[in-house]
Amino acid sequence: MKICVIGGGNIGTLLAAEFAHKGYETVIHTSKPEKWSNTLKVLKLDDTVWFETDNFRVTSDLADAVEGAEQIWVVLPSFMFPKIAKELLPLVKAGQMIMCVPGSGGAEFCFAPHIEKGCTLCGLQRVHSIARLEEYGHAVYMLGRKPDLQLAAIPADKTQHYSEIVGGMLDLPCVALPNYLVVTLTPSNPILHTTRIYSMFKDYRKGDSFDHNILFYEEWTDEASKLMIDCDAELQEICRRLDRLDLRMVKSLKVHYESDTVEKMTAKISGIPAFKGLTSPMKETEPGVWIPDFSSRYFTADFPFGLKIILDTGKLAGADVTNIEKIWGWYLETCNEDNHAIFSMPAANLEEFYKIYLG
Repeated sequence: MKICVIGGGNIGTLLAAEFAHKGYETVIHTSKPEKWSNTLKVLKLDDTVWFETDNFRVTSDLADAVEGAEQIWVVLPSFMFPKIAKELLPLVKAGQMIMCVPGSGGAEFCFAPHIEKGCTLCGLQRVHSIARLEEYGHAVYMLGRKPDLQLAAIPADKTQHYSEIVGGMLDLPCVALPNYLVVTLTPSNPILHTTRIYSMFKDYRKGDSFDHNILFYEEWTDEASKLMIDCDAELQEICRRLDRLDLRMVKSLKVHYESDTVEKMTAKISGIPAFKGLTSPMKETEPGVWIPDFSSRYFTADFPFGLKIILDTGKLAGADVTNIEKIWGWYLETCNEDNHAIFSMPAANLEEFYKIYLG
């Protein structure tokens, strides 16, 4: 089976290496094929090698990459979905699977024409492992595989079929989700990342600076935990209001992190070993002078193609989204200086919205 992996970042590199190592015909599409080695190494945290493989090829030719591929794995930040969807549309054929990892960020809206052509859109609720590049195109760390996967598909009747296939490919149990909206509303990045960033930078004004790059998780605060819990509660209210869809598997972050108070949440998130050393989206303008990096995908994806989708869905559902709307307003005022693309809900009312997921 031929698999095309679009994107050579942390997760894309790890997935491609795993597929190649298992013997699948693996083609990696990237804009910088010249920077790739002939072998890929997957490393442990202590720099020892899990495995290495040379069973892959790299190309910048998208048509070549997807031609004959049974599966096309799109492993790009969500703000790139509209662009890659447009480029893929004339190239894909009925019967191909398009997998977005993770599958949130409006994939079902961007890839709607591909579904109409007979493709199946799949999305993972979360990535299968924490990964970090050691050197682009050469080696990647695998820092903690998840115990299982959760997958949704459009058309929904393909979900069980692809859950079994993908679970086997990644050697992980794969749960078939009841509908794709479960993936879209997953709060991992849209709530967790945005509330943390707001708590760090809400008072930032142009000309301000910080004396170090803040550790995103290890320096997590009670303020971030409280706001995250409050926004998570608003998301759960959205799910309850959309009662024609089974959204019980949009797991609350309090459940996911097994922490039901602000203090427990702070202790839990700041102490996760796999998150150790991860810094914030900041850049050093001169030695010891740090400012927010608004070009980071935390700002270009998690707000305009994460939090904004939840906000628009909440308004359609008639839910109270006071905290989510406050953070979104701050983003527009403070962070979108480069006029990043912003998701716009294509459904004008709840009936149109339901039709996307119920058919």
